[in-house]
Amino acid sequence: MSETPESAADATAQGSAPRPPSLLALPSYLAGHVARIGHDALVEAVGRHGLRLPHFATLTALSDFGPLPQHVLADRLGFQRSHLGGYLDAIEERGLVRRSRDRSDRRRVVVELNYEGARLLSSLWQVAQDSQDSFLGCFTPEERDTLTTLLRRLLDADDRSRA
Repeated sequence: MSETPESAADATAQGSAPRPPSLLALPSYLAGHVARIGHDALVEAVGRHGLRLPHFATLTALSDFGPLPQHVLADRLGFQRSHLGGYLDAIEERGLVRRSRDRSDRRRVVVELNYEGARLLSSLWQVAQDSQDSFLGCFTPEERDTLTTLLRRLLDADDRSRA
């Protein structure tokens, strides 16, 4: 790395302790810290509407995929099936989703986004976009597209390796 002892001392003197240069050479270290910054911004933005990030993710998945059996929804979101029930309880109590028995298999529960959920999600989506604009404000639109493309490539490769 190009950090010199003098520049590290300057940063410390200015009140910001430098990160270990060797760790800054590890993309996974960088990704973890950057993800936390973006995650915190999104959690705070969604929280202003009385929801947690899993609630937002659930509403988004139902909007993208349409009604789904509860176990399929959990799998698509990467949630533990036992945790999804609690998330659904909270957003169902708020009148944002509806659960019903699957007509073709009464053992399964199907989850569906309702009108109120879709309406809230529309405004939440703008809130989420605004949080991302703030989080990624140091990048040009082209750099953001490149970053998103590269991150998607990593995620897609991981999904393929698990299939």
